[in-house]
Amino acid sequence: MSFTDEPIIPTDPEKPQPHETAAQRVRRRRLTRRQMIPSDVEGQNTLLGTLARRAYPSVEFFVYSLLCGAIMGLGYLLDSQALLLLGVLLAPLMTPWVGFLLSILTGAPRHFFETLMALLIGAVLVKIGGLISGLGSRMFLPITLTNVFIHARLWIPELVVLTIGAVLLTASFIRSESKPYLPSLIISYAFFLPVNAAGFGLGSGVEGVWPQGLLVFLVHLALASMFGLLTLFALKLRPSAGGMVFSGALVVAFLAILLTLMGSGLPSRDEAATAFTPTNSLPTSTATLQPASSPTRLAEPTETVTPTLEEVDFTETVAVALTQVAMTRAEQTRNPVLPSPVPLTLSITLPASETPTVTLTIEAQPVYGRINASEGGGANLRQTPNGKFLMTLDNGSIVEVMPEFRQVNGVTWIRVFVTRSGQRVEGWLLESVVLYATPEPNFEPTSTPTVAQVP
Repeated sequence: MSFTDEPIIPTDPEKPQPHETAAQRVRRRRLTRRQMIPSDVEGQNTLLGTLARRAYPSVEFFVYSLLCGAIMGLGYLLDSQALLLLGVLLAPLMTPWVGFLLSILTGAPRHFFETLMALLIGAVLVKIGGLISGLGSRMFLPITLTNVFIHARLWIPELVVLTIGAVLLTASFIRSESKPYLPSLIISYAFFLPVNAAGFGLGSGVEGVWPQGLLVFLVHLALASMFGLLTLFALKLRPSAGGMVFSGALVVAFLAILLTLMGSGLPSRDEAATAFTPTNSLPTSTATLQPASSPTRLAEPTETVTPTLEEVDFTETVAVALTQVAMTRAEQTRNPVLPSPVPLTLSITLPASETPTVTLTIEAQPVYGRINASEGGGANLRQTPNGKFLMTLDNGSIVEVMPEFRQVNGVTWIRVFVTRSGQRVEGWLLESVVLYATPEPNFEPTSTPTVAQVP
């Protein structure tokens, strides 16, 4: 008996066979995939041991975590989406997260601790990159930090994409020996960008970023881990007795994290509108001179001034500063808006003549508004009308509106002031995105009346 000299090549299950219909090909592939996961206990234990060794964290995981954290921090500093995308592409393969799920399924405490610590150390290394960039940003504040606020907020589309990525990464890692790079990028995007944003907020001191970014990371980790465990169950991997108890306890813990953080008012990308509290009473002033609605209603001075010198020149200035009344638009419709008192500056000059002159100067009252854009969750502040972009103001941000306005191509722009990181920034906004808390200004120049009083 003789054997042929040609090598024996096994049949590729994915290669179409001759005289095979499409339905038979689909049935054969489905059967082959089912046979990849053994049904007996010994075969599953062998498979789980092989998968655990493949998912064990290596040194490359920590090196690439530090590198991608530095790139992401630079992307937040420059507010560059391209650098953030580069940081995601340099992120390590997220197989330790799959190992974390396998340790839960098998109920192995040592492997669970090692994979969990690897994930936390990788997150800390990514956070360090954002922390260093945040400290460096203190020299350039105020700057535009749109991407930092975006990735420090929960967003429903991101949660949906994260769920799909968790299922794909878990299934691809179990069914194939190749490295699932594309699903791993989805997990890296959802895990590392919020952590890096939290580190940036901690270093820069910008409010609304730390610890919101860290809470977003916890929500993403809990959601991805819960759906990853469900995928392992769907692939018919049988957990051990201890793994069954461990898996049930952690699924309950993940659900508690999701319900607590997502239902406790964690800010979403569309910030909730800031509520105004109306002022019921105005502060009293010690000055005897009260502002009147018209210059003719001013009371005459009660004191008598008798010049004793040939020339007597002196100026007495009385300034009355009153707090403006802030009301929401809904409260303005229910209750009539009280007229806001106008700060008055009274200058009395008594020359040597017998006729004193009283000059009344009425200063413009500042008007405050709230950003209420119907699209995009905010408005862009520009240096000039339709000019250079300065920063993005989220819905609910408070701005001080100046009387100046300009019309460019039939669109009204108004000059505003906004306070960011303790600094006052001036710019121009579309008038249509501002909701006024005080009576709306008419943006018309006001005259300065002069009242002459003869004692």
